[in-house]
Amino acid sequence: MRTKKGNLLHSKGKKLPFLDVETQAPIGYARAIAEALRQEMNADGVSAKTIMRWTGASERAVKGWIGGKPGPRGEHLIALMAESDAVFLAMLRLARRDRSGHSPDLDAVREHLRRALSALPPG
Repeated sequence: MRTKKGNLLHSKGKKLPFLDVETQAPIGYARAIAEALRQEMNADGVSAKTIMRWTGASERAVKGWIGGKPGPRGEHLIALMAESDAVFLAMLRLARRDRSGHSPDLDAVREHLRRALSALPPG
């Protein structure tokens, strides 16, 4: 069976694993980002304009993230993780990497994320 773009589906099913409706992974991702951004905004007085500066994203995109509709794409997520401990920790929880009692050196991780973000091509 071929998808719209001509890619073959696995012969034992019609659903692609990353689009499984039962798991709702994309919805969980967007919700986790929204909660982390709202937490950041309430605790630290961060505004949507601050998030726009962090990411270079439009106001509409940032408001969508805060509302939990779409989640940010890769380069925006990296920028958010570099600036926001709440977003970084939310991503660790989603990846099941938030081991209790083991706290990563967030400053070192933030510096690695900044380097990764600066290595991305502009645009």
